[in-house]
Amino acid sequence: MTSASWLVPDWPAPRHIHARITTRQTPGVSLPPRDRCNLGDRCGDDAMAVARNRASLAELLELPATPLWLRQVHGTTVVDACRTTGEPEADAAYARGCGVVLAVLTADCLPVLFCTDDGSAIAVAHAGWRGLARGVLEATVARLACDPTRIMAWLGPAIGAASYEVGEEVRQAFIDGDADSTAAFMPTRPDHWHCDLSALARARLARIGVRRVSGGGFDTRRDPRFYSYRHDPQTGRFASLLWCSAS
Repeated sequence: MTSASWLVPDWPAPRHIHARITTRQTPGVSLPPRDRCNLGDRCGDDAMAVARNRASLAELLELPATPLWLRQVHGTTVVDACRTTGEPEADAAYARGCGVVLAVLTADCLPVLFCTDDGSAIAVAHAGWRGLARGVLEATVARLACDPTRIMAWLGPAIGAASYEVGEEVRQAFIDGDADSTAAFMPTRPDHWHCDLSALARARLARIGVRRVSGGGFDTRRDPRFYSYRHDPQTGRFASLLWCSAS
């Protein structure tokens, strides 16, 4: 399997913590414009193709379990993956112990992975601008129920600031609660701004004590490895997966 088939996060997680980010080159059967490995079942793709992609992914990565897929709604609900079945409506999940695979689907929004320094707990979050502003990262950290200084995070592929223009309502949603958020917005034209999702995430995590943050620096709109809704609304979704092994 080539390195283009998936991305392995570069972060100082314990050795028994495993993470993979799928790409458009991950083997799959979806047809253009969602070629090849679309894993989203609510973006217009053939349901059988999505099911085959998900099944083959579990085999390719030798996952210990079927991923817990979420029905993401840009909210702040965080579910306990060890006590959840089906496809819950939530934008984050956490787990303690092994045998559970967490997953979030994105195509410009920011996927964030978490683990404690001893690897006893893991979490994933789907953070578009609405989820970030509403506090999905803070809610996820709270469910890990430990000192935030013991938590590390990795920011996955998301749309880059240079590619992400937003209106004044988005900027206002952040600066109303935190004036320091203005640093993540650069003016483009009247009442429009370039928005840096990764910078906003780092600032919000730092404010609650999570300062060991890796990753970032991607731009899904410009990087052909990833799906991008801003580039093509008929696109697919890639997955950020996180799990732990016994050793």
